[in-house]
Amino acid sequence: MKKKVVLAFSGGLDTSFCCIYLTKDLDLEVHSVIVNTGGFSEEELKQIEERAYSLGVASHHAVDAVKGYYDSCLKYLVFGNVLKNNTYPLSVSAERVTQATAIANYAKEINADFVAHGSTGAGNDQVRFDMIFNILVPKVGIITPIRDLKLSREAEIEYLHKHGVEINAEKAKYSINKGIWGTSVGGKETLTSNGMLPEEAWPTQVTKTEAENVELEFVKGQLVAVNGKKYNHPTEAVQVLQQIAAPFGVGRDIHVGDTIIGIKGRVGFEAAAPMVIIKAHHALEKHTLTKWQLSWKDQLAMFYGNWMHEGQFHDPVMRDIEAFLENTQKTVNGKVFVQLLPYRFLIIGIESENDLMSSKFGSYGEMNEGYTGDDVKGFSKIFGNQVSIWHKVNEGIKDE
Repeated sequence: MKKKVVLAFSGGLDTSFCCIYLTKDLDLEVHSVIVNTGGFSEEELKQIEERAYSLGVASHHAVDAVKGYYDSCLKYLVFGNVLKNNTYPLSVSAERVTQATAIANYAKEINADFVAHGSTGAGNDQVRFDMIFNILVPKVGIITPIRDLKLSREAEIEYLHKHGVEINAEKAKYSINKGIWGTSVGGKETLTSNGMLPEEAWPTQVTKTEAENVELEFVKGQLVAVNGKKYNHPTEAVQVLQQIAAPFGVGRDIHVGDTIIGIKGRVGFEAAAPMVIIKAHHALEKHTLTKWQLSWKDQLAMFYGNWMHEGQFHDPVMRDIEAFLENTQKTVNGKVFVQLLPYRFLIIGIESENDLMSSKFGSYGEMNEGYTGDDVKGFSKIFGNQVSIWHKVNEGIKDE
């Protein structure tokens, strides 16, 4: 009997190559798996299944991980307002740990001998997949044809053509990864330090030019309604907001980051809904959380995002940080008003019963209700007392 290999499959160039190579060159029984994290329609999933069978797989399995992806991962990125390098909402980073985990679980289910993925030897995904497979299925072998053979995209296309597999060479110029938390786009323009993706490379074209107002409602930090309509699960609200905001071209950018393997990298991304949600959520938090809640959240969330980016989702410290982040969201309730415009958006304001900027206690720069001017005089003297003592004791000391 042939040995079984579970292949992480998307139907693109790299995984199509892997299908043929694992079947023809390594004589393995290939079981392809696609883990849908919100980037595929039912029609697209059907087309990917048909492609997998046309490439000779023994079986094909689709995992619907959209809600699980959000519940286990994305909601904490929202709670932490996580943007890698203050730019990137971890569109792919977070997705990969969910996909790798699902693939490892499927490999256990069918008692596979190997798992395979189409990562190259130059990026982050190879580490994320390998590490999670080593953690969750340590006795299963890992095969990485693209990395091991050091193949260029041109060489992959040539190999597939030799085996009678048609591939759209023009489309293959760009590596596109789509999920509910954004779409990444890599191409020749992102391989150097200077260059912007052309308009046609972006997955969503700009078709809206007139300003549009959107109302977002959050309950305990989670998006539950868009424009007054409530949804059963936050993923539904995210997808609706994406449809509204993406045609404005908001959430497009180029992320420059440090890879896990130590080199710098650039990638384009389109993440309209994630960017609007994170900025709206952060605005609501600034009204409803205390200074030190916000301060500690920033520090822990930065670590959480970096550790997620590096594939360390299964480190127990991540569960500890998630518990902290979730606890801070008890009062993050209310509506955020956003204006969408071509290539940008504005946070207009918020309404919340938990708003700490309440006129009951005073108006900044205008008046106060909770203390007197004499209270401030005494407070200012005590608050600066130690620094005042330092200057009096060390009055004669001068910088050399």
